[in-house]
Amino acid sequence: MNRRIGTFFMISSLLFGTLQGCASYSRCGSGGCTGDAKITQDVQARLDSMSDFGPPGALRVATVDHVVYLNGTVDAGLAKHLAESVAMQTPGVARVVNSIAVDH
Repeated sequence: MNRRIGTFFMISSLLFGTLQGCASYSRCGSGGCTGDAKITQDVQARLDSMSDFGPPGALRVATVDHVVYLNGTVDAGLAKHLAESVAMQTPGVARVVNSIAVDH
């Protein structure tokens, strides 16, 4: 019996934590937060202006709830970190999720 109760509380805690994360994601609604499109444009323009990342558009940028998501491939780990730094310095950015791959 104690094992069942423990399992129930563990599953309940997991489920509650997951639902809580979903609630914070939809803070701005399905249309996104005001300013997300501008943040995406600004970050993309900054990255496209730097040859360290390849041709313009080589890195893709998306913004949800002021969190910038970076995707693409670069030649060196330093470029990956530079892209994150450039994005983080852009006005309005709260956090950066860097999923840029390094091509060895």
